[in-house]
Amino acid sequence: MKYCRNLGIILWLTALAACLSIGIAWGYDYLEGGYVQSNERSATMDPGISGMVKWMDLPVPSSTFIPYREYYRTTLVPAMSVSSTVSSPVQYDITGQTPNGVYYRNGQWLSFTTYSSSRFTQSNDLWISGQTNWTQYAAIPLGASLQLLANVPAGGTSGFFEIVSNNAVKTEYKTLQFNPGYNSMSFLGGQTGRYMFYFVVNNQPSNLVIVDVFSQSSV
Repeated sequence: MKYCRNLGIILWLTALAACLSIGIAWGYDYLEGGYVQSNERSATMDPGISGMVKWMDLPVPSSTFIPYREYYRTTLVPAMSVSSTVSSPVQYDITGQTPNGVYYRNGQWLSFTTYSSSRFTQSNDLWISGQTNWTQYAAIPLGASLQLLANVPAGGTSGFFEIVSNNAVKTEYKTLQFNPGYNSMSFLGGQTGRYMFYFVVNNQPSNLVIVDVFSQSSV
């Protein structure tokens, strides 16, 4: 039963990733001006994947990252020599580190006081931690890193899923052990692409977090 539920979730999210890619291929611009032109690498790809590659491959202006600057840190690691990866979780104490509020993927902001008193804090959820807020979406430059925060009230063994759209749409899975409460994980954007994360504990899936990794232009 658990396997079937997880398989269903995987298939649903894989379909979601494909739909997002196709939407971009047909001209939908998720960054309101960040759509880029084609290059030779995308010419022989599936139309949906080709659209994603067109969008991700060419450098974007630094202004693209301004709304998300509080969520990522630049690194000194040569960006093209490392793979994008999520670290193992470590327990995280939010005492004295609570954000002002949280941003959902649709841009809606909710104060942390309101959020923490809602039913959502009693379920599994996943966030990108920032200096003043948490968010479910961020665009970061190639080679930057950010902090993921998983709220797992009961703790336990989880299936952690990463859906990656760059050369192809693929789903990566690994087993992680979460402590009860909040857990911190780091993500390094070592390759351009769209990264979608979620996890399942006790057959309860978290929300989806999306990170777009772009090359930054020199202008």
